[in-house]
This record gives sequence, structure tokens and C-alpha cells, in this order.
Amino acid sequence: MPFRRSKGLVKWIFENQHKMQSVRRCSSLARYKEMEDSAASEHDVSGPKTRPEITPEISFKHDDLQVRLAAPYQLQTKPEAVELGFGKYFTDHMLKIHYSKHLGGWQKPEITPFENLSLHPAAKALHYAIQLFEGMKAYRGVDDKIRLFRPELNMERMNLAAQRSGLPMFDGQELIRCITRLIQIDQEWVPHSETSTLYVRPTLIGTEPTFGIMEPESALLFVILSPVSAYYQTRGDGAVSIFADPAVVRAFPGGVGNRKVGSNYGPTIEATARAAKLGHQQVLWLFGPDRELTEVGAMNIFMVYINDQGERQLSTPPLNGLILPGVTRRSILELASQWEDLVVKEEVITMDRLEDLNDRGRLLELFGAGTAVVVTPIANVGYLHRNIRVPTTSQPRPVYRRLRDTLLAIQYGHVDHPYAKVIA
Repeated sequence: MPFRRSKGLVKWIFENQHKMQSVRRCSSLARYKEMEDSAASEHDVSGPKTRPEITPEISFKHDDLQVRLAAPYQLQTKPEAVELGFGKYFTDHMLKIHYSKHLGGWQKPEITPFENLSLHPAAKALHYAIQLFEGMKAYRGVDDKIRLFRPELNMERMNLAAQRSGLPMFDGQELIRCITRLIQIDQEWVPHSETSTLYVRPTLIGTEPTFGIMEPESALLFVILSPVSAYYQTRGDGAVSIFADPAVVRAFPGGVGNRKVGSNYGPTIEATARAAKLGHQQVLWLFGPDRELTEVGAMNIFMVYINDQGERQLSTPPLNGLILPGVTRRSILELASQWEDLVVKEEVITMDRLEDLNDRGRLLELFGAGTAVVVTPIANVGYLHRNIRVPTTSQPRPVYRRLRDTLLAIQYGHVDHPYAKVIA
């Protein structure tokens, strides 16, 4: 029987032939097991680490990466390091990878000049916060080599967030290779400084233009780069003040407090603004009737105190589903557990416990840790109409400074370490 061509079919093939060349077949029936972060498994600081089984069988590939460089008139003027701030400037290029279930899954990655996105007004990311992101940094070392810090952990966390959000997962190593190429192209945007870095923001959003609350059939993964300096405006000694408000909660059991999704952050703006009016830089998020410490702002929180055995102990809340499994958090636990003069433990910390230790002179330090801030000392906690003064910065050999110096030495290449991935 002869094949009858319709004008509509010919027109569709002509308009979509560029997409048909990059189709990848994938199974919509695939199911990936949720790997819950816990102190006893992935984040056990004493045992071997295993990667979660979250990598799909089919993903985009770095080998298919297409590059379109910016024209001279599209290049931006690079600001001075002292002008950077945090996230105000962006580099000349970006990485984009489209996903379409109808076209077989992930399409070919492409690096393009930095540009605005075009989204349908009904895109699910805009209405239901079906989106997630990661935060990493590229550091220019003392040897002028550029390094990433444990990017494979960011990829694992990003895939876990994608799984929870109904967004497509991918091979993390392939994305690292694509990000590496993007940084190589924009390498002159990596500050020649040890007080500034290039912030890397991978983002995955649902783009399907329908109002149905279900897994989106189309998505966009993009990566943008921003040269940055300090995240906080701190005191002269670099310390911050935080506000513990029992009336507000950041996360709850069974929620997504342990995933880096945008819906965790938007609702914190009002509480943070109220804290700022009281003279504090961030909010200390509490949970439950015992007022357990969870996170401080977008940082994991650590406490150093003298324990009942008279030893210096470094503690942080356990990963119980309320807390983001931070890359810096994990690195601090792993590094500090090798120090013989410090006990390292994950344990529940309550405000009553913190106040008691401080009143008895046993609370030595509080500090926050994260990619953006590295390690930031905390000197004051506003709580129930009082200020709890913490002697973090007055210790003779503060743990926070030792940890910060160790991390920065790795990140800027002062020491060779497996945590740092050198970009050729």
C-alpha cells in the first residue's frame, strides 16, 4: 500500500528535524530507589562511603556537547574583586540541557552565550515550585589551577532532589564533565584571589506548560556561573549574630528539608527580615517541643563544648530528614574525626542544652558551615528576649578557624587532597 504524505506531516518533519537528530530513547517505567541520608550510612564519618544508586541507565552525554561561543559584543565587563558581593554578576556563557519525554528523554547538552530563558506562563516550575538547585564553587589555586570541591557529592544530592520532585535524573559524572567545559570556556571569570571564587549554580526546573500537579513531561537543566566574594556582612572579627525564633519552622518530618529545593528557601524570607530588624544576620531554625537546633540560615550548624569527660567535643545535629546533607558539613566531620584532640559526634542539640552549657562556661564555639560561607563563627544568639553571648572568636585555638583554614588550603591548592578536582 503506498504511503500517503500529508502536508501537515511534511511541515512537522521540516520544523522538527533538528530535534529528531538528537532523540534519545529512555524508559518511562524506570523506578529509582530513594536513598535516605543518615548518619549510619552515607554520612557515617568512620566507615567507607558508597554512592547511592540514583544514576539512570540513560542520560545526556558530555561527548554530545555542542558549544556556541559568545560574539565579542556579547562579552561582559569583568568587575573588580572588591565589587563582587554575592551573585550579582554572571559570566559570558551558560550550559543548557533540555528534557522531553515525547522526544525520548534528555537532549544534547549545549553551551551558549548567557541569555534569558523563555518559559511558558503555565510552566510547572512557576506554579508548583517543581524545581531544585545546587551550589558549588570553582577555586583558582596558588598554582593558577582551577579546582572544584567534591562535585560528585553535589551531583548525588541533586539527583536525590530530582527523584523527590518528579524531575528526570541524570548521570552526575556526565554533568560534571559538562560543567568543567563551561568553566574552561569562562575560566578568566574565576577570580585571581583567595577571598573570591566562581560560584556554580546547576538548576533543574519543570517546564511542561500544564496546570496538572504531576510529574512534568518536559524539563530544563541549566548551569550559570557567578564570581562572588563574602556572603555575609559580618562584624570586624568575621562573626555573625543569629536569631532563634520558636514560632517559625523551616522543615518538618516527611518533608523536603533534606533536599535542596527552592520551596525550602522562599518561606524563610520574612523571618530573616524580622531577624535583621533586631540586628541579626540569620535565623536559627528550631524544631519540636524541645526546640532542637536544625540549621542556621542556609548553613549547617556546629557546636564546640567541654563534654562530661572534660574533652573538647565538636557536635552537629544528625541527618534526620530535617537537615540538608551539606558537602561542607560532611567534609568537616570527616576531617575533624582524624584529629586526636577533638571528639566528633552527631547528636541532638536543644536550646536548653545550649543555654546550660553556656551558663556553666562549657560552651566554647558555635559556627555555621556551607558552600557559600565556608565556615562562619557565631558570636551571639538572640532567644526569648535575651542574648546568649558565645565566646567563639575569643578562644586561643578555635576549632572553627582550624577547620576553615584546612578547607581553604584544600580548595586553593595549598595542599594536595582527594577532595579537590583539578580542572585541566
